[in-house]
Amino acid sequence: MKDKASNIPDLSSLWMPFTANRKFKQHPRLLASAKGMYYTDVDGKQILDSTSGLWCVNAGHGRQEIIDAISRQTSTLDYAPGFQMGHPGAFQAAAAVAAIMPKGLDRIFFTNSGSESVDTALKIALAYHRSRGEGQRTRFIGRERGYHGVGFGGISVGGITPNRKAYSGALLPSVDHLSHTHDLEHNAFSRGQPAWGGHLADQLEELVNLHDASTIAAVIVEPMAGSAGVLLPPKGYLERLRAITEKHGILLIFDEVITAFGRLGAATASEFFGVTPDLITLAKGISNASVPCGAVAIRREIHDSVIDSAADGIELFHGYTYSGHPLAMAAVLATLGIYERDKLFARAHKLAPRFEAAAHALRGTRHVVDIRNLGLVAGIELASRPGAPGARTAEAFQTCFDRGVLLRYTGDTIAVSPPLIIEEDQIDQLFGTIKSVLEKLD
Repeated sequence: MKDKASNIPDLSSLWMPFTANRKFKQHPRLLASAKGMYYTDVDGKQILDSTSGLWCVNAGHGRQEIIDAISRQTSTLDYAPGFQMGHPGAFQAAAAVAAIMPKGLDRIFFTNSGSESVDTALKIALAYHRSRGEGQRTRFIGRERGYHGVGFGGISVGGITPNRKAYSGALLPSVDHLSHTHDLEHNAFSRGQPAWGGHLADQLEELVNLHDASTIAAVIVEPMAGSAGVLLPPKGYLERLRAITEKHGILLIFDEVITAFGRLGAATASEFFGVTPDLITLAKGISNASVPCGAVAIRREIHDSVIDSAADGIELFHGYTYSGHPLAMAAVLATLGIYERDKLFARAHKLAPRFEAAAHALRGTRHVVDIRNLGLVAGIELASRPGAPGARTAEAFQTCFDRGVLLRYTGDTIAVSPPLIIEEDQIDQLFGTIKSVLEKLD
């Protein structure tokens, strides 16, 4: 039952994801509504959303076009099965997504989340090699500190220790990892891609020599790692991964659940960096988070190999009850329409230098040991409080929230990734609040 005096409902039944449940329920942060750049909490206080929700509300909150599209769809077709059936919206949405993907990645498989997109991409990689008579290619290469969702496939190729350790006995067996690229000694306070570290991609050749290329199905990396604390690819790093994977017939998967749909000032990070992988995992900004949706963009030759080599009947034994859900497809089409009409990717590109300057103006602020940025993303790394890693960022998060600014934090890094509609005065508010909070933080 709701506590009428405090506007706070009974909190006991819900087991919250990725949350310190006991601590949260002692001091809950409850959001009641959202519009544009702002949330409003249950007590009526406005909070600047500097994280696009969870890296996902790229076009800002409460877009009427998306609301109307979902409402119309609900009134005409609330659900349609995606197995051996279809509906026009799914095909239209697939064509619209394919139109903004890198050239050649024009086959789209819909999922409901980034986690599902990753597991789908891994399965497609295995199916592709089997279709070519190389079914022995079953090994995956991920990267330390990588985040690829929470499915067993995703946490197996991922490299965030807390996400893995409780389930370590049940992870995929044939997985290895590259080293991460974050190095404060060489790259602290880089603006954009660090100059040092491209050579780290050559570790892939070492893993190929160790395992033999004929056993490796795919390499999966985030072009820019977000959840681990905004880790940027060094110059030449992604290009080198692409060259090595092509040399050895290994598929390259870019996890763009965070970076796609304008975050870096382009439709995809692949476009931004000029490096085209074989598969791209998508979610978050694909529907502006209004309805859960994800997708995998697949190189046409991979799709055709799996389809054409199969016997009559089902070619890929994989899918979800809600793949291509009518409401999600309506949201995707409306969202992509907003991105195009309002030129939000170009807007993010234009704002990026202003955003970078505001972020790096925090250099010299108390506790700050590094600032890194790309597009409309910034990570501010703080010195760890002795014996309590992450405690300082957690306190900064809470204090900023109390002052009307929503941040994210992971470990000792504050991450900001605002909607692409942010205005310059809101950029100033965001980083000004962070500065004032850090200056008073122990």
